[in-house]
Amino acid sequence: MNFPVELHEHIELLAAQLQIQPSDIAEKHARGHGHGGQNLNKATNCVELTHTPTGITVRYQHHRGLQQNRKEAYELLILKIDDHLRGVESELGKKRHKVERQKQRRSRRAKEKMLEEKRLRGEIKETRKDIV
Repeated sequence: MNFPVELHEHIELLAAQLQIQPSDIAEKHARGHGHGGQNLNKATNCVELTHTPTGITVRYQHHRGLQQNRKEAYELLILKIDDHLRGVESELGKKRHKVERQKQRRSRRAKEKMLEEKRLRGEIKETRKDIV
């Protein structure tokens, strides 16, 4: 598939797996918003991409240059389509699941075990101290 911008290899493979056609993506450019003053008022560097079959829309404006924003917007759109179609099995889904697991509360037994290991480790460190 020939996307209008150069994408990372793994993103292109993902797009091929999901059968995303560049012709299905509508691209618009607009002036950005937020902080930036005169540069934002004069330059068109915000990219808005819409994947028509799924209706997923991405607006991207993190860099001053339009080309860098286009590239990253296409990559983000492909990742979002992957997340929409495959859910937890997608790259974004795996990252989200990992964060959820990290934020989960430990079980009582796991917490007691961790605290016991810390206490033992502290005792080992105490034996290393110089005697004054």
